[in-house]
Amino acid sequence: MISPRNKSAPAARDTGGPSPTDAMAGIALAFVGAAFLLPFLAPDNETVRNFSVIFSSIILEAMPFMLLGTLIGGLIEVFVSRERMDSLSPNNSLASACLAAGMGVIFPVCECAIVPVVRRLAGKGLPAAAAIAYLLAGPMVNPVVGFSTAMAYNLDWRPVVVRLGFGYVIAVGVALLMERFFARSSLFVPEIAGATSRHAHGHDHSHEPPKEPQHDHGHGCGCGCGKTQGTAGKMVAACNHALDDFMATAPFLVAGAALATVAQVCLERRLFVDLASSPLASSAVMMLLAVLLNLCSEADAFIAASFQGLVPFSAQMAFLVIGPMFDIKLLLMYRNLFKAREIPLLAALVSIAVLLMSALLEVLGVGI
Repeated sequence: MISPRNKSAPAARDTGGPSPTDAMAGIALAFVGAAFLLPFLAPDNETVRNFSVIFSSIILEAMPFMLLGTLIGGLIEVFVSRERMDSLSPNNSLASACLAAGMGVIFPVCECAIVPVVRRLAGKGLPAAAAIAYLLAGPMVNPVVGFSTAMAYNLDWRPVVVRLGFGYVIAVGVALLMERFFARSSLFVPEIAGATSRHAHGHDHSHEPPKEPQHDHGHGCGCGCGKTQGTAGKMVAACNHALDDFMATAPFLVAGAALATVAQVCLERRLFVDLASSPLASSAVMMLLAVLLNLCSEADAFIAASFQGLVPFSAQMAFLVIGPMFDIKLLLMYRNLFKAREIPLLAALVSIAVLLMSALLEVLGVGI
C-alpha cells in the first residue's frame, strides 16, 4: 500500500541536491522577504507600499495556523493507529458517513495530508461513504480551521458556523451519492478495491500480524518513523512530518496571498462591484479562484476575508467551502485514491452543492 514515491522520499534527501519541494519553498521564502523589503526599496510608490502591507499582513496572520495544522498532522501520522479509527466505523452508510465527516474534530488533518490517510483507511476496509466524507470534511470541519476562520473575520463566529456547518452537510451528502453511484470495486483504484474486498463488512483484521500497528503506526509513509522507539524519537518523527507538510504547502499560501493582494491593489474596484451585483456569478468566480490557488485550509480564511467589501459573503463562503474539498493539487492527489473517471463526478457534485449553498445564503440573507 506504500507508493513508490513515498518509499523513495528518504533517499531523495540524501542526494545532496535540493528537492523540487525545497526549491519551491526557497522561492516562496525569497518572495516573502522581497515583499517585506519593497517599501524600503520604493518608498515613494504607493502601489508598492500597499502591496507590501496587505501581503505581509495576510502571511503573518495565516502562518501560525498553518504551522499548527502541519504539527497536528505530524502527530497523527506517528501516534494514531488507523486500524483503531477503522474499528470505530459503523456498518450503516449514513451513520458511518456522519461520524467520519465529524472525525476532523478529533483528528484534524489538512487537505495536503488527508489523501494518504484516507487511502490507507479505505484499503483496510473503511466504508466508501465514510472514506469520502472524511476526505471532504476532515480538512475543514475541525477546531484549527474553525479558530483560524474566526480570527480572520475578527472573532465573528457566523462565518465559522456557516463554513463548518455547510461543509459537514455537503461532505456527507456527496459521500452518500458517490457510494450510491459506484460499487466499491469501481470507485477506488484496484489495489485499494482489492484490499477492501478482503475486509468488507466485517473489518476483520485477525489475519494480520498483531504487532503490525506498533511498527507502522498506520501512516505508511515509508520514512521509517514507525520503527522509531521512545516518545522523544516519535516526537522528532512527527516534527519531520510537519516540516515536510509545511515545506510542501507554504508555496501555495504565498502564491494565494500574492494573487489576493494583486486583486485588491491592481484591479479596479468597479470590476468587483459589478461582480458582486450577481451573487451566483461572484460565487462561481471565487470557487474557481479557490480551485486554482491550492490553499491550505488552515490559512485560506485570511485570504477570503481580504475580499470583504469586494464580493458578497456568500461568495466568500463558497471560496472557503470548496477549497478544502477540491482544488488542482487535490485533483492530482485523488488519482492515488479514485479511478480517473470517478474524479470528475466528485468535483461536479461538490461544485453543484457549493453553488446551491451560496444561493441559499443569498435567499436567507445571511451575511456579515
